[in-house]
Amino acid sequence: MNLAKYKYLLAISDFFILIFSFSMAQRLTFLLLDKSSHLKLEETILSIAVYLINSVIFIFIFQFNNLYKLNIFLTRAAQLTSIIKSIFYGLMVLIIISFSIKFPFIADSRLYVLHFSIFSIVAIAFIRIVILRNIYLSKNSNFNRRVLIIGGGKTGSLVACKLMFENYYGFKILGFIDDNIKKGEIIVNNLEVIGKVTELKEIISGYRIDEAIIAIDNINYERLLEIVDKCNDLELNVRISSELFQIIPQKMIVETYSGIPVVDASPRVDQKISLVFKRISDIIFSIIGIILLSPLLLLIAVLIKFSSKGPILYTHTRIGKDGKPFKFYKFRSMNIIDAGRDKKREKMMLAFMKNGKPNNKKDTKVIDDSRVTWIGNIIRKTSMDELPQLINVIIGEMSLVGPRPCLPYEYENYDEWQKRRLKVLPGCTGLWQVSGRSEVSFKDSVVLDIYYINNMSPWLDLQLILKTVPVMLFARGGK
Repeated sequence: MNLAKYKYLLAISDFFILIFSFSMAQRLTFLLLDKSSHLKLEETILSIAVYLINSVIFIFIFQFNNLYKLNIFLTRAAQLTSIIKSIFYGLMVLIIISFSIKFPFIADSRLYVLHFSIFSIVAIAFIRIVILRNIYLSKNSNFNRRVLIIGGGKTGSLVACKLMFENYYGFKILGFIDDNIKKGEIIVNNLEVIGKVTELKEIISGYRIDEAIIAIDNINYERLLEIVDKCNDLELNVRISSELFQIIPQKMIVETYSGIPVVDASPRVDQKISLVFKRISDIIFSIIGIILLSPLLLLIAVLIKFSSKGPILYTHTRIGKDGKPFKFYKFRSMNIIDAGRDKKREKMMLAFMKNGKPNNKKDTKVIDDSRVTWIGNIIRKTSMDELPQLINVIIGEMSLVGPRPCLPYEYENYDEWQKRRLKVLPGCTGLWQVSGRSEVSFKDSVVLDIYYINNMSPWLDLQLILKTVPVMLFARGGK
């Protein structure tokens, strides 16, 4: 799946400006400190390597701060703020790396840091805001995109009107496709229905479509995701404007077109390569995690043993990738019950899955508080009860990041579209966990998982792992 052309241009431009800024900062620092600018061969090689690596790190930080989102790129104040913030964060990483390897020019000179800050902020802001932004907005720009609206109802008409009359994003709306409206019927401002979803392949080819925006009224999850799959199969960039996916812009920063949040549903990374990288990372970081956390794991085990009767670890059958069952490990946080199966919780959970809230209560995570031990209450709130799942990760039954595994009776009661969350290995943490955990309804949790699967990448995994740490430390949304 290809990114929009302007994103490639921005990333390449940023990369070379950063290299330029590193070099100029070094030269100016040497000049002011009256040092020779001639370096030994090994120093030159080290400098080039450090600058290249740090430039790549800066690009990731730019991505994290939304500098490649269209609405940020086209807004002067928001873009300048993000540039300054990104350079600051990047400098923190640069200084840490420089002290770690005793790299000269940075670790030994505050002037270098000051010079780089000035060069990079001024150069990147000037190139982006003054030059590239104006190129993008010019009438004859090669970055303008040909857009198709899927859905000719109220929502689709609103999206088309906003993009046409606030023509700020360089979009050319070519028409609508809708299965329920006659071909040729005018929807808004001379834009007509040009076909049906079944004709999408021919329409993409004939009209040279760059992007599709799904904005269909009164659609169910299954049909919406079928259309997304069809667009992805045809390697068409696709975004969603639908109340069914409204949880995504509520919990994440997404691009907005003329103030309308649009959810990106196009895979950006080769799935095979991503999965190999993911598996290798899972094994390495899980082993490191177990070693580093071993004192904490031992302490929790002792406290559980002395707080109540029963085993330290709780094992249960969960459903993993492709509906396959596996043994799931957690620290026990509840008193043991006599029944082999908690019928009360099952009934509450099924009501929650169907209606969104169990028994009309406010809580959206179904638990029986009376069974939770004092240490169980602590480890549940901080998610430390999940730490034994690192064993599941090493075995290959789980991943560090992914949808949460479900219970067998939950899986049996899933709607067909909800089973999509089982397309990948379940995870110890995921988008749902960092988005409020118990504050998110069941359907919204599934939508968050599906969004993760469609946008799965090493970069997204890293963001979610980093966001998991404060969620655990401050017990956000935990029950």
